[in-house]
Amino acid sequence: MLTKAWPASMFHDRPDNLMVVGIDVKQEYKGPSGLMRLASMLRREYDIDAVADLHNVLRTWVIDTSMRLHGIDVARLDKERARRKALITHKSDDPVTPTIERYRKVFEQLNLATGKDFTRLYDGKPMPVSSIVLDKEPGQRWVAVSPFSAHEGKCYPLELMKQVVAQLSQRGNYWIFLMGGGKDEKIALRTIARENQHVISMAELKHGFTDEYALLGKCDVMLTMDSANMHLASLMGLKTVTMWGATAPSCGFQGYGQDSRDDLQLDMACRPCSIYGERECRYGDFRCLSGISPEQVVGRVVQIAEGLGSAPKNP
Repeated sequence: MLTKAWPASMFHDRPDNLMVVGIDVKQEYKGPSGLMRLASMLRREYDIDAVADLHNVLRTWVIDTSMRLHGIDVARLDKERARRKALITHKSDDPVTPTIERYRKVFEQLNLATGKDFTRLYDGKPMPVSSIVLDKEPGQRWVAVSPFSAHEGKCYPLELMKQVVAQLSQRGNYWIFLMGGGKDEKIALRTIARENQHVISMAELKHGFTDEYALLGKCDVMLTMDSANMHLASLMGLKTVTMWGATAPSCGFQGYGQDSRDDLQLDMACRPCSIYGERECRYGDFRCLSGISPEQVVGRVVQIAEGLGSAPKNP
């Protein structure tokens, strides 16, 4: 598994036959010549038989080309660009094939069978232990809240999220763990944590993926945007209440094993307007997110945290 250096530490509880190689494409293997050297190193060190390109971008094209020139089979991810464009321009309502299934097809092209029996990390094994994760008391409900994403079109307005956290905190037996990492995110989460009881900002605590997995393993639900934390929760088999704005589950990025009935999204003619959420709102106010009330969000989170099942429909 070839990836950038920082995601390499995500691969916990991996099988013995999976080797994760973290590489630096900004310095050590920068540019086309650097990527060619990387491909040469991979062939030399790992005796590569085939390449499953799960990214299909310029960097991987260079590696693919080098491998093919040496007689190595390459299979690439189909990004379904035509279907994506039709979806966000509203010429078609056909959803993009879920990313997990498109990954599966890449391996099938290489005649590598892929099973469907994965449930979660650490399934049937002891959960990871972390010194920064508290013991969960009987009767407590733990909610992980991940309020940020890479683009504004995928972020519930912070002022509304503050109301959500406050309402959950007031329930007494609820503990809320705020997830975020950037400098601005840390400042924002610090304020929210200080204003409410039983609210902890994980951004204030130095931690790694093992600590995060340990926390998610104890949580009852995660409230998240269309973001990386949605997928981390999915890896741990944790149910998510996912808020969708500029993007939508039909774009292909629904969390693995998640129930679409737990999603929060508004039925609007302009949605989805983007695959990744990077476009400006045509109205300038991202009403697709601000139109979801804090009460609706709290209601859905409590429903899942209390084990009452999935919602029958979206608001």
